[in-house]
Amino acid sequence: MIAIEVPVYLVWLAQVGYLAGQQLPRGDVARWAPPVLLPPAAVLFCVMAGWTWWMSVMAGTRSPLRERWIVASLVFVAGFSVFCGVASVDDPSVSVSLLSAAVTGLGMTGLFFIPAAASRQLPDVIPRRSRRTASPPGEADPQ
Repeated sequence: MIAIEVPVYLVWLAQVGYLAGQQLPRGDVARWAPPVLLPPAAVLFCVMAGWTWWMSVMAGTRSPLRERWIVASLVFVAGFSVFCGVASVDDPSVSVSLLSAAVTGLGMTGLFFIPAAASRQLPDVIPRRSRRTASPPGEADPQ
C-alpha cells in the first residue's frame, strides 16, 4: 500500500499546491510556496513522526504520539494538505473536501509507516501466526 499511497499523495500535493498557489495574485512571492514546500514538509513531518513512534515501539516506551510537537506537526500537514486540495478547485464542495481528506489520510498513513515497513526488526515485533499452536488449552506445545 505504501508504494501506491505515497507517490499518489506526493504528486497530488504538488498539483493542488500549484493550483492553490495560482489563486494568489500575480507577483506574490508566496505563489511558489505550496507546490515547493508542502510535499517535502509532508514527507519530513510524517516520516519523522513515524520514525519516533517506531523507535518507541522498539524500545517499549510510552507512545510519542502523546507529545504535542508530533501531533501538531501531523495536524499542520493534514490541515494544509486538505486546505490546498479545497483551494485548488474553482467550486469547492463537500465532495472535494472529502476527497482531499481521503487522499491526505491515505498518503499520511503511508508516509507514517515507512520507517516501520523499512525496519529489519519488523518481523521480530509482529507476532507470527506460525508460532501459535492449535492445541487445546492445557496441553503442552509439541515443539
